[in-house]
This record gives sequence, C-alpha cells and structure tokens, in this order.
Amino acid sequence: MKIILILINTVFLLSACTPTVGSEKWCQQLKEKAKGEWSANEAVEFTQNCIIRLSDDKK
Repeated sequence: MKIILILINTVFLLSACTPTVGSEKWCQQLKEKAKGEWSANEAVEFTQNCIIRLSDDKK
C-alpha cells in the first residue's frame, strides 16, 4: 500500500511541474521540442495561443 501511495505522489508532483497550455513558458517549451514529436492537439494549441496571439499583440 505504501508503494502505491508513493507512486501516486510522485506522478502528482511531476505532473504539477508542466507549464500551463498557452503560457509563454509553454510556447517556448514547444518551440524547443522537435516538430515531429508534437501531437495534433499541441499543434492546434500552439497555433491558437502562440502564433495568433503574438500577431494580435503587434497590432
């Protein structure tokens, strides 16, 4: 039982370290990731939050 609790806590702690989708840190992290490793959802979110948002900010 202790092992299961340790594993659950470890997964919880590691998943809390990922940046929020659409944040500047998330956009930068995806830019550094190989485009072939992106999921379809990541590509859509990147376009909506990083490319379109950036072009709106310049106006």
